[in-house]
Amino acid sequence: MRKILVSGGSGYIGSHTVVELQQSGFEVLIVDDLSNSKKEILHKIETITNQLPEFVELDLKDEVAIAHLFQSYEIDAVIHFAASKSVGESVVNPLLYYHNNLLSMLNLLKAMEASDVTSFVFSSSCTVYGQPDHLPVTEQTPTKPAESPYGNTKKICEDILKDYAHANSEFNGMSLRYFNPVGAHPSGSIGERPSGVPNNLIPYLLETVAGVREKLSVFGSDYGTPDGTAIRDYIHVVDLAQAHVIAVQRQLDQKNKSNYEVFNLGSGHGYSVLEVIKAFEKVNQEKVNYELVDRRPGDIEKIYADTTYANEELGWSAKLGIEEMMRSAWQWQQNLNKES
Repeated sequence: MRKILVSGGSGYIGSHTVVELQQSGFEVLIVDDLSNSKKEILHKIETITNQLPEFVELDLKDEVAIAHLFQSYEIDAVIHFAASKSVGESVVNPLLYYHNNLLSMLNLLKAMEASDVTSFVFSSSCTVYGQPDHLPVTEQTPTKPAESPYGNTKKICEDILKDYAHANSEFNGMSLRYFNPVGAHPSGSIGERPSGVPNNLIPYLLETVAGVREKLSVFGSDYGTPDGTAIRDYIHVVDLAQAHVIAVQRQLDQKNKSNYEVFNLGSGHGYSVLEVIKAFEKVNQEKVNYELVDRRPGDIEKIYADTTYANEELGWSAKLGIEEMMRSAWQWQQNLNKES
């Protein structure tokens, strides 16, 4: 069995990807510092897959610890999720984001090089496109100066990967540019559970309906969109996780077209914030207490993906729609309410 190191594997997207990897026959080693997740997620993964993934609590900024890790395990490939990920927080504290997100990738790549591990799948973001001139965005859409330090770290990490792949023909790198992952595993056992106040729409919406938060703030009502609120491409986290399994298998089977590849991972549909709220209310028969407020620094107006290249090259497509995203997310939140 091939062993995949999943950095940030106890986080939201990471944990769903671990489930899909295990169910596809891979062994998984999770490396996480638990700064935005809880160790109990390991047992929830086990309830779904009947396998408890290996886990090492480790800070990727610790170069010595990372090097030792690669000496201690036979690793076949790396999927790199671990990063600080709040747009708003990155605007307020840019040094934290540059330090965490760049150093962790550099340390991983150096340890991989020393251990002859050559497959690396990177959790990138559609933020690298900034506010695009034309929609939908393809992989050939020019990247733009980032709207936030968070977005800039994704762009810089992509540049690092691309330059490293150019210099090292044995290395295979891939950047998966996510759009907006939402929803939860159909079991209701794992989902998005940020520490502290949520920064993303759906977790805040869920906590508002659950009574944890008083009101959901919708940032911006004067954008050039049909209802004035920002438009995003939402993708179910299970669809996204399955794409990572296909991506890493592509590299291990040496089916990649070049040693650095880029793919957009989205649903290909744009939904406004108000459309998402209405979809949630419809499928769950719950009202969302929200208010329209000023725009938030670092946010863009609208973006959604052209996923043709990922559909054709990876043989992958998003299958779960907005209603299933909202239904599974609320099921997850209700299970959390029962636990607390």
